[in-house]
Amino acid sequence: MSAPHASRTLTYFLSDIHLGAGYMPDRIEHEKKVTAFLQAIAPRAARLYLLGDILDYWFEYRTVVPRGYVRFFGQLAAMADAGTEIVWFIGNHDIWLFDYLRDELGIRIVDSSTGGIPVTIDGIHFFLGHGDTFGRQPAAYRTLRSIFHNRMLQKLYSGIHPRWTIPFAHGWSSHSRKGKSATVPAPVFTSKARAATEVFARSLSAADPELRYIVIGHHHVAIDEPVNSRCRLIILGNWIDRSSYAVFDGSSLELKEWSREQNN
Repeated sequence: MSAPHASRTLTYFLSDIHLGAGYMPDRIEHEKKVTAFLQAIAPRAARLYLLGDILDYWFEYRTVVPRGYVRFFGQLAAMADAGTEIVWFIGNHDIWLFDYLRDELGIRIVDSSTGGIPVTIDGIHFFLGHGDTFGRQPAAYRTLRSIFHNRMLQKLYSGIHPRWTIPFAHGWSSHSRKGKSATVPAPVFTSKARAATEVFARSLSAADPELRYIVIGHHHVAIDEPVNSRCRLIILGNWIDRSSYAVFDGSSLELKEWSREQNN
């Protein structure tokens, strides 16, 4: 991948866009809005970190590609070709990203079983991850996650025709929202999840005294709060009821919301 252009100095963080979700009232319009945002930031984006659940569902087959996302994928490819470094972290919805998007778009795919990875950006220490594995998860979730990540089961699943698997997956996703309106994300940041996240964040900061930012998604809430005097926890929110993201200018990180009427 080529080095970022000299005019591109900003680093952007997005998560929980859930493109293609069956509960979205207008999936194409949702994709257009996200693509418009990417077009707006492209001239200044040195790096773009996608921190999981970018797609509501995706499964890569050896010889076919699921329908949809052409505007979004095309914009990512254009940015990568122009020199923006793009890193896509696997979430709990877009689990089955293998090599197609990596090779076709020229981006990096990260699947970390430890919750995330340390990254240094402009000399500043970050810890980045989706956020669904922060702290000890319920046994049922751990079991389900191990099933989804099992290579043999993935291979068996790939043998089922997509006409069955894709509607099933979207139906599962919609059901998990417990019938809530598409404009109101299901609350996933319970008091137990918050406590586990805060404990994990403190342990990360203790392990790396230079750690300045912990950036995650998953919880569908936008939060910027101190872990301690030197480190902050940033939870990115979502693109279902709000278009939230974070931008780092080389010295400070800001959590923001976007609309088509504004410039970035």
